[in-house]
This record gives sequence, C-alpha cells and structure tokens, in this order.
Amino acid sequence: MESLILPDSNIFIGALRAGTDPFTQFVPGLEEREYCTCGIVVMEVCRGVRDPGLLRRIKSTFAVMIYVPTTNQIWERVTQLAWSLDRQGVVLPAPDLIIAACALQAGATVFTHDAHFRSVPGLTVIDALN
Repeated sequence: MESLILPDSNIFIGALRAGTDPFTQFVPGLEEREYCTCGIVVMEVCRGVRDPGLLRRIKSTFAVMIYVPTTNQIWERVTQLAWSLDRQGVVLPAPDLIIAACALQAGATVFTHDAHFRSVPGLTVIDALN
C-alpha cells in the first residue's frame, strides 16, 4: 500500500451521513501512512455540513493534513486527463478529475468508493484501508 493517501470526499461524506467521525477511520495505521487533501475535497465535504461547530472541527482537521495545491501544472494535467479520457468515451466529473490530478501530482493513492477513478491512467486507487 502507498504511504500517502488522498481520501476522496465520498469517504468523508459517507461517514458523516452515517453519524460517525470521518477522521477516526484514518487512526489505525497512522504511523505507516500520511494523508493529504486538496481544495475540491475540502469544499465538497464542508459544503454539506450544517453544524458550525462540526464545520470548524472538520476544517481544523483538514488544516493539518498535507495540502496539494491546484497549481497551473495541476490544471494542465486535469485538462489533459479530461481530453484524453473523453476521447476514449470515459467522461468523469470535473471534481474527480481535479482530485485525480492532485493525487498524481503528489504521488498519492486515492481512497474512494467511486470505481470510475480506476479509469485514470497511472492512478493508484483503493476502496479500503488495510
């Protein structure tokens, strides 16, 4: 398993909908891996949180994760991914392309329940933490 993991927003949102703390699932194995995030994941998770106290806690936890910024190089990669995948008949949502490009840039594995990430060339994807 890769040591740097970028959890997709669906991991956090699923835990929140189930009434559990989404960050507790990362505690086992913390000494073996690191977690990163990017702006689109933070936005997708935070936009649905209604409780201001919970929102502050989630934002403070995201703030200590490794942050992959969306640089011009990332946007060029997003554009290339979108163009090449579209030509193959594989149309991914723009937020997922951004997440994939950030993970590729950081050399991170995407932790997600969305199977379409597996269509991104060179991207390592997992659906569970072992």
